[in-house]
Amino acid sequence: MHQQLRPLFDRIVVKELDPARMRRSGLVVPPGTNEPPPQHGIVLAVGPGLDWWAQAGVHMPVRPGDHVVFPASAGAWVEIEEERLLVCRVVEILGVLDRREDDEDQADRGDG
Repeated sequence: MHQQLRPLFDRIVVKELDPARMRRSGLVVPPGTNEPPPQHGIVLAVGPGLDWWAQAGVHMPVRPGDHVVFPASAGAWVEIEEERLLVCRVVEILGVLDRREDDEDQADRGDG
């Protein structure tokens, strides 16, 4: 039986992406720093929001499939069917990574 975690209220479910230890510049980030860097993940599921949000015209700022950045201290980690998932409030998300059009143009030209 396949299980899927459905978040409640203003919570979201995020699957963490493996953190890249090597930066674009070639710098290797050593493990064991005092403050863990922000982490990246893909939103798998989004709760309905809080009941007063609809009256105030507030909508969830993320949707499934969004690539998000979150602090290491965000939410709670759960394991569902041997998959480690983050469940956190949407306000804990630092931002959504969007692909810029000029990046796509460079990729098309082979410049990037």
